Amino acid sequence: MANHKSALKRIRANEAKRLRNRYQAKTTRTFIKRLKACTDKIEAQELYQKVSSMLDKLAKKNVIHKNNANNKKSRLARLVNAMG
Repeated sequence: MANHKSALKRIRANEAKRLRNRYQAKTTRTFIKRLKACTDKIEAQELYQKVSSMLDKLAKKNVIHKNNANNKKSRLARLVNAMG
């Protein structure tokens, strides 16, 4: 166990950040599932804007890798564009 005050504080801060990152990543995955299940093109385009922004934020904060975010956005964009 940590003996220094700064080490104890770092443990608390890391746990708080871990929980926040997990919450944001899980919320993004939920929105991706909602977008994939969507059938209306206009609604899907609006949802895609929101999901794209969420993925960019996760990549910016290093929760996911930037290439991972770009690959997901690309696949979702193809899905939305293919809708009739």
